[in-house]
Amino acid sequence: MDLKSSKPSPVLTDPALMDKSRLGIRGLLPCTQGGPSFSTSVLAIPKRRPVKLDDVRSNGWLDAMKASSPPRKKSMKSVNLEVVSDDSSETAYRSWMIKYPSALGSFDKIMSRAKNSRIVIFLDYDGTLSPIVDDPDRAFMSADMRLAVRNVAKHFPTAIISGRSRDKVYELVGLTELYYAGSHGMDIMFPDSGSQSINHTSVTKSTDQSKEVNLFQPASEFLPMIDEVFRTLVENTKDIKGAKVENHKFCTSVHYRNVAEKSWPIIAQRVHDVLNNYPRLRLTHGRKVLEVRPVIDWDKGKAVEFLLESLGLGDKNDLLPIYIGDDRTDEDAFKVLREGSRGYGIIVSTVPKESKAFFSLRDTSEVKDFLEALVKMKEQKDPKKI
Repeated sequence: MDLKSSKPSPVLTDPALMDKSRLGIRGLLPCTQGGPSFSTSVLAIPKRRPVKLDDVRSNGWLDAMKASSPPRKKSMKSVNLEVVSDDSSETAYRSWMIKYPSALGSFDKIMSRAKNSRIVIFLDYDGTLSPIVDDPDRAFMSADMRLAVRNVAKHFPTAIISGRSRDKVYELVGLTELYYAGSHGMDIMFPDSGSQSINHTSVTKSTDQSKEVNLFQPASEFLPMIDEVFRTLVENTKDIKGAKVENHKFCTSVHYRNVAEKSWPIIAQRVHDVLNNYPRLRLTHGRKVLEVRPVIDWDKGKAVEFLLESLGLGDKNDLLPIYIGDDRTDEDAFKVLREGSRGYGIIVSTVPKESKAFFSLRDTSEVKDFLEALVKMKEQKDPKKI
């Protein structure tokens, strides 16, 4: 089967559900050694009238890039103007917190809901456990944050769900007791200690870095295509100063954080031109990053549902999942927890933004404080288990 089409348009919106099951994963199998087979019975291809996209200025890409980008730092031209701006921003933030109250200030309320319930923790990485930095390879978490995450994992099932590759986020975190979901949940690895508690037939054993691990990879068949797109994007953007392309195994990211804004139309057009030949891939936006993903009904929200079901917790009423994240891709998880009041989403942000989360934290230091508060609460409640 030809993996590419001559002139299809890239998919700019989420595809339709590809399966009527709750998780949308029925029939998904790991890629066999015989090579990929992109079966339409497994992978969703949106049925829509082709739309010719001649220019990224007219199809909404640039608007989406600007909307998903953090605000620029304040000008230093006038100290007085900066003070006024700071006061105005703080007032706006405090008003925003009426709708999204501090998770630290609301800690007792959250724990009251958690009474007699099992807490499960889900964490994004960039902007949540580590600060946002210009070089993604240097987004390191502090030693104190690593200790806080390790202590939380001692008491509660804990998963990190990141847009990064699973291998990369595992390298950055370095804790074996966690569940790791890379590529927005398309590459899930279970900890060694959790291998006996897995309750899902789609989890398979595989050899990873010389050890046997339990994996779930619903987009395995896309690996050759993603790799091909990655190599093409590297070649097509190498002349754009500041551009960085990363291969996250099941998705490819094109960072424009260090690209001059006047060059954003250029980088957007280059990505657009590449995706023109891949109707089975779609574009999403993160914080100054364009992300190319397979067209399957899968995201961080689906990953949360899958992990809960794999742990035998999917239908538990005595359960309180808590998801902490800062990016628009985390909204899929916030939405899942908000529906039916299943749990709490906590948005990490220094600026007001609309969200499906219930609570907020200002920055990574407050995330650490919240995790430490969880540990302290648990140890005071069960001192004999310390």
